[in-house]
Amino acid sequence: MVRRHGGPDPKEAALAEARCLNPHPEQVTDAEFLAGDFFDARDAVQVKYEMVRKVKAAGAPVTEAAAAFGYSRPAYYAAAAALEASGLEGLVPARPGPRGAHKLTDEICAWAGQQLAADPALRPAQLAGPIEQAFGVRAHPRSIERALARHRERHSKSR
Repeated sequence: MVRRHGGPDPKEAALAEARCLNPHPEQVTDAEFLAGDFFDARDAVQVKYEMVRKVKAAGAPVTEAAAAFGYSRPAYYAAAAALEASGLEGLVPARPGPRGAHKLTDEICAWAGQQLAADPALRPAQLAGPIEQAFGVRAHPRSIERALARHRERHSKSR
């Protein structure tokens, strides 16, 4: 959305930065969102909250409320559960992508540590091939170095 004086809308930029920008604000057909400036269909958190509120407080059917706010029934139930479990923060979409190191498990790191202890001339980056052969996991040499450093740090604190 572009402001009247020519520059990009700062609210839209802030919503995008916070991962709260509704990708389809044009699908929101609820009367309150169309009537005034208080409700903003671009704010996904506000849209989801009002969708859940419309069902819980106003007694609207889930199917109608979901359609009026541009979501499906499963999306409504997911939003209601997230709101119940975590409050408004639960309505903010999670960051995309994996959460932490998922290839190089503790088992692989322990094995790699044993290999390094057995051969002092061996470097962590040289374990990429042996890890792939032993565990079927392809990992970048630098990822192996970082995973081993985290593994050593975690296990040195617990001793």
